[in-house]
Amino acid sequence: METESEPYVRLATLRGLHQVVADLNTARSLADTLQTVADGVIAGLGYELAAVNLVRPDGDLVVAAVAGSAGAEALMAGRVGSRVSWERRLAMADQWGSLRFIPYTEGWVLDNDDVPQWHTAGPAPRFPDEWHPMDRLFAPMYTAGAAGGELLGVISVDRPRNGRRPGAWGREALQMYAFQAAIAISNARLRANMQRALVRLEREQQALRASEESFRQAFEYAPSGMAIAEMGGDQHGRLHRTNDALCRLLGRSASQMRRYSFSDLVHPEDIGTLLRTSAEGGRAELRLARRDGTYVWVSLRNSVVADAADGPRYLLTHVEDIEERKRHELQLAHRASHDSLTGLPNSAELRARLSSRLCGTPPGSEPQPAVAAGPYGCLEGFAEVEGAAYGQFGQYGHGFGSDLGPDFPPELVPDCPPDCATGEFGAEHSGTGATYPGHVHTVAPDEDAEDDGTKGLAVLFCDLDGFKSINDRFGHHTGDAVLIEVARRLTNGVRDGDTVARLGGDEFVVLADGLGRADAEDLAVRLRSAIVPPIRVEGRAVRVGASFGIGWAGCGMSADEVLHSADQRMYVEKRSRAKAGRRAG
Repeated sequence: METESEPYVRLATLRGLHQVVADLNTARSLADTLQTVADGVIAGLGYELAAVNLVRPDGDLVVAAVAGSAGAEALMAGRVGSRVSWERRLAMADQWGSLRFIPYTEGWVLDNDDVPQWHTAGPAPRFPDEWHPMDRLFAPMYTAGAAGGELLGVISVDRPRNGRRPGAWGREALQMYAFQAAIAISNARLRANMQRALVRLEREQQALRASEESFRQAFEYAPSGMAIAEMGGDQHGRLHRTNDALCRLLGRSASQMRRYSFSDLVHPEDIGTLLRTSAEGGRAELRLARRDGTYVWVSLRNSVVADAADGPRYLLTHVEDIEERKRHELQLAHRASHDSLTGLPNSAELRARLSSRLCGTPPGSEPQPAVAAGPYGCLEGFAEVEGAAYGQFGQYGHGFGSDLGPDFPPELVPDCPPDCATGEFGAEHSGTGATYPGHVHTVAPDEDAEDDGTKGLAVLFCDLDGFKSINDRFGHHTGDAVLIEVARRLTNGVRDGDTVARLGGDEFVVLADGLGRADAEDLAVRLRSAIVPPIRVEGRAVRVGASFGIGWAGCGMSADEVLHSADQRMYVEKRSRAKAGRRAG
């Protein structure tokens, strides 16, 4: 009887398969198609649960549709399984034609992968082909319809209604359905892409029809400056059209602006930046001249507007006033390099200024370069060409320190000093043997010899005596006032060009160039004497002392080595003065 009924079973299955395949072709969107694929497994193939796992652009598979169980849909919809886990499943499964089946006896090895699933444990099968809740059956879908194409997705099915693993006819029906589903999904994607392309084309046509009016209004009424400049030919750079905002910014009328090009208006130091931006398009920050002779910082963005037949024709330039931002940037830069309490240079700025004076080669150990060594010749020539436009080269004279100023072009600031012998820029800074063309070495006076008149860069490390007790007795407010006053007294006690910095806490450092040993010792005595007098804070007089350690900066040393040497000398003096005080007592 079972054999006689098989043709009727097949006929009923074919009718159901025909209906669900027909439904695939009526879906109006990709999302509808994916849900229809999942629903068709339930309606036409005799399963109670189905999920469509779609390959994403990154290769992983996302659960795009679930049918048969609201709970399974809430658990799985939208979750992602990695491509690696999916390939592992498909590779280890039994092959039923193009289907892949993993029996419950082997499925336990997949419990720790990230493929979304709804399977639960159940009793052992009562007969050989009974479906177990942990059985897994997958129908891969490929772009070409067959396994030779690219993987498009995977249909996962579960819970056959008859409770049995599918036989030969059931497997063939699922394979045919997966084949048709792949075609339907590919077609839905194609339709979606075509619809998006049509919408985009229509929008572009509308934009083109309105572009002239939109551009005119955007150009004329833009709150920031706009200009159109000629490109190429004898009139290259000549301003063809300017808006009201740019005219107001520069204090010139539109008719006056047409007499100029941006190169006529730019600050002489910024002409190179302008030329690069004009030639390549892009963005730059530079200064433009106002009618009254002053300059304003602007952000200038150029777009090369090309003609399809003749190539580039003109530059569309957007000019934004950034004067306030530039002023704010300078303030922020000052805050980053200066102590917030005393206003003195901070530790980072101190190290930068000290490093800018030092090269990595001890005096007498470097090869002697020719005067014109390197791409710029000697440093004096470089300073003569560039120094006039970009200001001084640093507080201590050789131009690679922290005082280059905001206008120095980045491409002319090397990462480190050039090698003394070749003039090429090396890969690192101090401590590596790199020196500067034309560099005058910083030499420390010989402490073991008589004063021979050698002048060097003295580093005076100052630590306040008795400051902690002031903080403990009167509070940090009083301590801060003491630090501010000490900073003022130290600053007043040094020369213009010397550096007074606060390392932190009650530690200060003075950099004084051009001093001999006696000069440095005399400076330390004078600064100590300036600190000792009482400091009045809110009607209260407090006193602090100071211990000074004198170190010397020399080429071949790092900034940290110089500061450590001065620090150690300071502690030697502090201990010796403490012992002297005890003996005197």
